[in-house]
Amino acid sequence: MRLSTRTIRSAFCAGFLALAQPLCAGDGAALYEQHCAQCHGLDLRGSAHGNSLLGAAFVDKWGLDGESASLDALLTYNKSSMPPGGEVSLRPADHHALAVFLAEKNASMAKPSAIDANGSGDNEAADSWSSADVIASIAKNRSAFKNNSLPDWRPVTSAMLNNPDPENWLSWRRTLDGQGYSPLKQITRKNVDQLQLAWVLAMRDGSNQTTPLVHDGVMFLAHPGNIVQAIDARSGELIWEYAYQYPPAAKTLGGPQRNIALFGDKVYLATYDAAVIAIDAKTGALVWRAVKADYQSGYTHTSGPIIGNGVVLSGINGCERYKASGCFITGHDAATGKELWRTSTIALPGTPGDESWAGLAPEFRAGSDTWIAGSFDPELNLFYIGTSQAKPWVAASRGMSPNDKALYTNSTMALDANTGEIVWFYQHVPGETIDMEVGFERVLVDKGSNRWLFTVGKDGLLWRLERRSGKFDAVVETTYQDVFESINHDTGELRYRKDIAAAGIGDPIKTCPGIYGGHNWQAMAYSPREHALYIPLHNLCSELTGREVELVLGEGGYGGDSRSFPAPGSNGLLGSLVSFDADSLQERWRHDQRAMFMTGALSTAGGLVFIGDLDRRFNAFDSRNGELLWSVRLGAPTHGYPISFAVDGEQYIAVPTGMGVFRAMTAVISPDIYQPANGQALYVFKLPR
Repeated sequence: MRLSTRTIRSAFCAGFLALAQPLCAGDGAALYEQHCAQCHGLDLRGSAHGNSLLGAAFVDKWGLDGESASLDALLTYNKSSMPPGGEVSLRPADHHALAVFLAEKNASMAKPSAIDANGSGDNEAADSWSSADVIASIAKNRSAFKNNSLPDWRPVTSAMLNNPDPENWLSWRRTLDGQGYSPLKQITRKNVDQLQLAWVLAMRDGSNQTTPLVHDGVMFLAHPGNIVQAIDARSGELIWEYAYQYPPAAKTLGGPQRNIALFGDKVYLATYDAAVIAIDAKTGALVWRAVKADYQSGYTHTSGPIIGNGVVLSGINGCERYKASGCFITGHDAATGKELWRTSTIALPGTPGDESWAGLAPEFRAGSDTWIAGSFDPELNLFYIGTSQAKPWVAASRGMSPNDKALYTNSTMALDANTGEIVWFYQHVPGETIDMEVGFERVLVDKGSNRWLFTVGKDGLLWRLERRSGKFDAVVETTYQDVFESINHDTGELRYRKDIAAAGIGDPIKTCPGIYGGHNWQAMAYSPREHALYIPLHNLCSELTGREVELVLGEGGYGGDSRSFPAPGSNGLLGSLVSFDADSLQERWRHDQRAMFMTGALSTAGGLVFIGDLDRRFNAFDSRNGELLWSVRLGAPTHGYPISFAVDGEQYIAVPTGMGVFRAMTAVISPDIYQPANGQALYVFKLPR
């Protein structure tokens, strides 16, 4: 018989009243939101970075069932291990309050059947946030600053997005091809060591994985918390700020906001509560809001849209739980917000690939999220985006085997930007079973008559596809891996190690790389000057154990326990930046270091590659040979995506700082490196006059 909420609180408060006054005052919820929710979720249902804290598995593990239940085991574990890294020290009373909070939540947990056929709960309806005027009436600055407006504005056209002026950074990776390359060359190998700080701006707390955009001297910056600012890019002077009001439960993983988009006279943001909004670029006022899905079903965004042929193109996250509808990609009218099309990233009954889901009902086909914005080819009118793995992670946990492909998970999808039609897809790892997704950046490269697409997954495999047809062209290992016992370099066919393919529930699986990669969201860059790719990598392995997951609406999730450890032979050097020739796919150079690289890479025509790391350093490497030419230590670990832009003939380099959910891993793996839990900011550098 499960303990009642009253029994838990009265018994526990009686025992610790003198020591733990906060728990009897009900502070456990506030402590949880501050210290735990980033990894485990506000709803306690877990994420890729923290296990679920609700349900039978949690109750059984910590002995919370029955009248003789004790919180001793949970308290002992939390006091010794949580929060990870040990920098934040909680008082014994705080740990007691948190333990009571978790026990009470499990005691009063609603049955999964409380989710209806549409996947909705019985909380506040999503349509209570239904219109632009409602949002605008409550969206306000969180300070006394009064918004100004931009007197002159040159509308951003499709032609500009397809071929930006060198001084502008108009899209996530500057160009729609995802190359992360700046043609500016005022800052060179010879003078990069003279870079100095031009200005710095403090940012809001949260997982700061942002990408600033710059148009004609105006920077548009997305903060954690669905906040967008327009800033004078010369000086850091704030012009206007828009703060979107979202339901707190909609925020996930500390609220990464990887990118926004510009088009016409609008800034486009994908929100935590599964909507897309358009903001007036001149004034910061909300123009329209389009709801894509119900956030109460778990839908959310961690990346934003890009613009292809005038269409706002975006994927969605939050598809790890079982619900009536799965993951999808949408196209919205840029002027009005009207949804033009919606394409499922899950093969559904009656569509090609249905048989690849082992007969599972559509509501139990989870995963295939899109974590990264994607790329666009204007000549082909194709939108390229990567999908993640099926959920739960381990095939046995989802009632499948690695022989069941589970389309369209772990795939590159090429969609017609105007209709959403799937023109082609390529599944990189069919039936993926150890959280080795290939859902990251897609880099488009032209060489002669070749039209290539490059991508790298957590397993470190670098793929090259022919992007007109999706035909496999080549694959190469960029780092040590023992996941696949064979790789057919003529066909791209992979074969798992036998123990991985046969793993059942409860079987630990050790692999290199591990669930953090290899490669992850820190995007590679390409230099047309060197015809080379620059790829950030983590030298990590992990052990993953699949859990039993009940086929019930509202359940599902990631369904695995994991631990990470350094790769064998890494000698403690956990970060690598590696360059590969885009033609031969031969390694050109590799730089290994103790601190993991925590930003995307930026390449420039000045012969440089900029990238930041965990040790608070922002670095510039020679793009030809990997020689470290400049390094500066900032206030916090670098994060997000560095960019380069120019104003009034001066070139600038900008990089965000501030850790996110990776800290749950990095604080344990690299305890020798100081990792402040705050320090979210944007640093901007230039040469002295």
